[in-house]
Amino acid sequence: MFILSSLGRPLLALLSYLGELANLLLSTLESLTKGQFRGGQWIAQLREIGFHSQPVIIITGAFTGAVLAAQSLFLLTNLQMETMASAMLGVGMMRELGPAFTGLMLAGRVGASMAAEIGTMKVTEQIDALRSMDVNPIDYLVTPRFGAMVIAAPILISLSATFGIIAASIVGIGAFKVSSALWFHNLVARTELVDIFIAMVKVSVFGAIIVLISCHQGLAARNGAVGVGQGTTKAMVYSSLAVLVSNFFLTLLLNIFFPLEFGA
Repeated sequence: MFILSSLGRPLLALLSYLGELANLLLSTLESLTKGQFRGGQWIAQLREIGFHSQPVIIITGAFTGAVLAAQSLFLLTNLQMETMASAMLGVGMMRELGPAFTGLMLAGRVGASMAAEIGTMKVTEQIDALRSMDVNPIDYLVTPRFGAMVIAAPILISLSATFGIIAASIVGIGAFKVSSALWFHNLVARTELVDIFIAMVKVSVFGAIIVLISCHQGLAARNGAVGVGQGTTKAMVYSSLAVLVSNFFLTLLLNIFFPLEFGA
């Protein structure tokens, strides 16, 4: 009984938490269709999530692509197949590494910021003040962040993948002396539109998950500054774990409908 109790409590807590996230998602979707549109909040969140995230996303994408290219070329050079590195790079950056690392960076930078900002408003009773003025907190706080993330995330993955491919090309052509003609031929030939579509789908899902978890932690904050700090930490950790777990299941699901073809 002790073992069952020990396993049951965390499972029930997880199910309860997922139920709260699902309820927040439904409230957000209802707000998107029926709530008041607040253009100023949308623009502010697009600037914060999209524009201000560009430097970290570009740097992450560039060095991810460079490392992927270097490791691939170290192996493929021994097999005299170094010209295939660009093909692996394009598919890897689009289908897996680009979306995953972009999601993790957004969880660390944007997710923590959202949880801290909303959590501070919660413990200082600013959210109660919004309700007293007949302002729906979901409309004002969650919906603009959700919509801005879904819009900005595909743009950010495009930047990440682009700079990753550029950095990888510099490594492959400049450091490993791979023929530029063969490098770009294989890159274009093996990277298809479906790979770009998968990247967009993945990062949009990751972005939505990050916003829901972070806003939920902010709205649930209590006990003053200590609670805000704990909520911020949980938002970053939970969002990062959710990105990694959902990436696995999305990979399985998307490859059923869009299998990777890497033949001759």
